[in-house]
Amino acid sequence: MVKVAFICVHNSCRSQIAEALGRRLAGDVFESYSAGTETKPRINPDAVRLMKRLYGIDMEKTQRSKLLSEIPPVDIVVTMGCNVACPYLPCQHRENWGLNDPTGKSDEEFVKVIRQIESNILSLKERLNAL
Repeated sequence: MVKVAFICVHNSCRSQIAEALGRRLAGDVFESYSAGTETKPRINPDAVRLMKRLYGIDMEKTQRSKLLSEIPPVDIVVTMGCNVACPYLPCQHRENWGLNDPTGKSDEEFVKVIRQIESNILSLKERLNAL
């Protein structure tokens, strides 16, 4: 199965959301991982709360902040839109989703980013299914 890594610098918000939604919405097509060049002690609490509310996914129970060195080799790397030098990870295909970081913003901004990640996951699933 194709392995997809969602990466960002801190692996605490957008990349964690993408890993969770990838597992839920596209687990039959690709394996989802997330990682960063640094870690945070915990996943963003707003992301955890909203993912529970919107999808019933408890990211604190199934995920943790990880370094790039902690995930297996992957086929596809998706960067979240770090607005800094994004971490590098070897892969066959790379794309940048250019997502704004909702950390510290309103629930509405968070939900907007979560819904965009959902849409991007479904698009990636569709593209991989077409291969």
